[in-house]
Amino acid sequence: MLKYIARRLAYTVVILILVSMSVYLIFSVLPMDPAALSCGVHCKPYIIEANRHRLGLDIPLWQQYWNFVRGLFVGRTYGEGSAAFSCPAPAFGYSFSRHACVTDLVKEAFPVTLSLAVGALVLWLIMGLTLGVVAARFKHRWPDRLATGFVLVGTSLPTFISGLMMLLFVVIKFNLVSPLDMGRWVSPFDNPVAFFKNFVFAWITLALAYAAIYTRLTRSSVIETSSEDYIRTARAKGLPEKLILRKHTLRAALAPIVTMAGLDFAGLLGGAIITEQVFNLPGLGRLSLRAVLQDYDLPTIVATTLLAATFVVVMNLIVDLLYAFIDPRVRVA
Repeated sequence: MLKYIARRLAYTVVILILVSMSVYLIFSVLPMDPAALSCGVHCKPYIIEANRHRLGLDIPLWQQYWNFVRGLFVGRTYGEGSAAFSCPAPAFGYSFSRHACVTDLVKEAFPVTLSLAVGALVLWLIMGLTLGVVAARFKHRWPDRLATGFVLVGTSLPTFISGLMMLLFVVIKFNLVSPLDMGRWVSPFDNPVAFFKNFVFAWITLALAYAAIYTRLTRSSVIETSSEDYIRTARAKGLPEKLILRKHTLRAALAPIVTMAGLDFAGLLGGAIITEQVFNLPGLGRLSLRAVLQDYDLPTIVATTLLAATFVVVMNLIVDLLYAFIDPRVRVA
């Protein structure tokens, strides 16, 4: 087991290094000059060169990458003399359009995205697993037909449609949340009620879309697993159906669900752009969208891209480790 964990950790470190190198290389060859973008429209050439020196873009690419990686661990100083300024570790860069370290921008946005992703994950797993198990146990009967209808509706409605319908016909019509209060980050430890009111409808919007997929996946996995020989043997021994479902069927059916849940959760951590826009949530998705469409803020774009890729890689590692507990055969693989 320890060898399995050590091997997966080593693979994860190598992949993260390759991902950081790839992302940094891609954005370094884009036909845009960060020094000019941080200067404004009417900018003199000598100011652009000064910005290039201050941003550390006048040195070879490998050295730029090394300074970037070093800044992630020890921080980074930009400029020289009295004009120098520093960003503490992990330093993803400096946003001249926002006049702030990119790390500070990420710290402000990440709790919003994390709250949205965790709440939606819990809700869609509860809905999807429950409906999927019920549909499988009552196959071709009315609970199965209701679950199938829910799957069709959930997979057909995009999140921007269901989110707008939730916003217009539920939130605003019944005045459940003041539009002026939406989008204001409130810590769940400071004001749990306000936190819940700000996120509950965004959670439901995401959960409806994802729960439909998980309902279909759970149903098919449970039906397939129920036909296995060891399940029939357990029934022949006289074990209660609930015990068979909990200890044998669900455990075997969890493998594909865990894989999908990990990747979907990692994708949401990278920023649920549409949902954050609809409900005016200042998360990583909206930060990325503003950096691309409004500010042309390359350091922020690089940081959010790297974070999204890192979330996917790390969640893959967690899924691999969970596999070892779900399926003992993986431990000796």
